[in-house]
Amino acid sequence: MRTDVGELEFLPEKVIKINRVAKVVKGGKRFSFSALVVVGDGKGHVGYGLGKAKEVSSAVRKGTERAKKNFISVFLREGRTIHYRIIGKYGASRVLLKPAAEGTGVIAGSPIKALLELAGIKDISAKSLGSNNSSNMVKATMKALKELTVILEMTARRKNEAPQD
Repeated sequence: MRTDVGELEFLPEKVIKINRVAKVVKGGKRFSFSALVVVGDGKGHVGYGLGKAKEVSSAVRKGTERAKKNFISVFLREGRTIHYRIIGKYGASRVLLKPAAEGTGVIAGSPIKALLELAGIKDISAKSLGSNNSSNMVKATMKALKELTVILEMTARRKNEAPQD
């Protein structure tokens, strides 16, 4: 689901990581910053973005704009958890997401927890199985949440296409 940035002006955002990058040039080092930002509405919509700039504030602003453009919808069970267990993979990172009983809360590592909370998921258990690179963990989690929606749509389509006897 893609939404216009104009509609999404005042959404909660969390900065996952700010990275300082140095480029060595003839006169010394030139520093720039990259910021990984997650934006969500708490109602099943979430997105992430990476912004790069010479200043931290500009990098965060760019990351927020990109996050709003990368919005996806997440199907929630009872408005609080996911429907079934799934593993998301991106690069060397693998993230396991499991539904949890009511009142469990969000049990996850820092980058994954921020993303899941902004998506509006209240009860879930998550585990990083591979690399703990925060950028790849966020991308693996987003990929898992995207696959959840695709599988649910496919099962609904199959039920509608079943031959009538």
